Amino acid sequence: MHYWIDDPSTLTARIAAWGHVSSIALDTEFIRERTWWPQLALVQLAAPGDAAALLVDPTIPGMADALRPLLADPAIVKLMHSASEDLQALLHTCKIAPAPLFDTQIAAALCGIGAGMGYQRLVETLLGIALPKDQTRSDWLRRPLSPAQCDYAADDVLHLHAIHTQLQERLHDLGRTPWLDEDSARLVTAIATDAPDPWPHLALRGAQDLEPDAQARLCRLLRWREATARASDRPKGWVLDNALALALARRPPSNIHAFHSLLDATPKAPRRSRGELWQLLHAAPGGDQMDLPLAIAPDSAGKQRLKAMQEAVAAHAERIGIDAGILASRRTLEALLDPRQRDTALTGWRRELLAPVLAPLI
Repeated sequence: MHYWIDDPSTLTARIAAWGHVSSIALDTEFIRERTWWPQLALVQLAAPGDAAALLVDPTIPGMADALRPLLADPAIVKLMHSASEDLQALLHTCKIAPAPLFDTQIAAALCGIGAGMGYQRLVETLLGIALPKDQTRSDWLRRPLSPAQCDYAADDVLHLHAIHTQLQERLHDLGRTPWLDEDSARLVTAIATDAPDPWPHLALRGAQDLEPDAQARLCRLLRWREATARASDRPKGWVLDNALALALARRPPSNIHAFHSLLDATPKAPRRSRGELWQLLHAAPGGDQMDLPLAIAPDSAGKQRLKAMQEAVAAHAERIGIDAGILASRRTLEALLDPRQRDTALTGWRRELLAPVLAPLI
């Protein structure tokens, strides 16, 4: 069951009728196929004990302002599932990242139920309820939404309170409630801070094969790509694709004629940004290059250490009953092998848990 909300005053009255609640179930539907920022298309809300969800149309003028006090209330825990992109969409439209957060996907992983578990699967696992999946790729910006779309959207919040109750109990019994609080708070902070990755080349496959000067060029190109994507509200790949970025960084054309010829021969190349790209490729090394962490393919000894670390993490994860990737990803372990990244690669409860295990191997 659901109520369609297309008037800000109606939303304000509905929220006031809830009284003093300690938590709300929250979800969004958004479109992000042709834009950098998620286009918020729908906000779903449900109070504890409610059999009906509020389906809020955020495209209505004034609706973001009506939502903001609820999203910002520190006394109300926001129950969400796999919240990162929902938080981005709400931040972009409502100018706030909802907090405090209880992310049920993170909680399920920390309980050992499963890493990266989808909402429908989690509902079926914990509650024995099979939810339809046929509206996952709907056009949520169309109006009016179909009855099937509305039912699907309502289901996304109507079971969150029951899931929260079970996961909260399990976390308490395992002594892992602080782990979830820390991870959820870190996620909200990362979204609210909205800081670009200062070293985007480290995440790009192929960067390890580049010389240091080429990695510096790649880093500059990828920083420019993200800044341009944000400013123009376009996907990163539409601004500059990975293959061209790697090719330009590896072997930049030596003269402007060759540069123009390469861009003209490359489909979807950013031809209108020729001048900027040329300057980025031939910029003099800056101060940031001195601190540039390099993507380095480990040598034989490094591979052995990395493998030993992965095995140690996997063994420890098995002992405590959670997925090894939740404890430390491969990229995290690679960062631990780099003295410049070692101090920040592991933080919080993960550092406390894994430092004694990994220190002898680093």
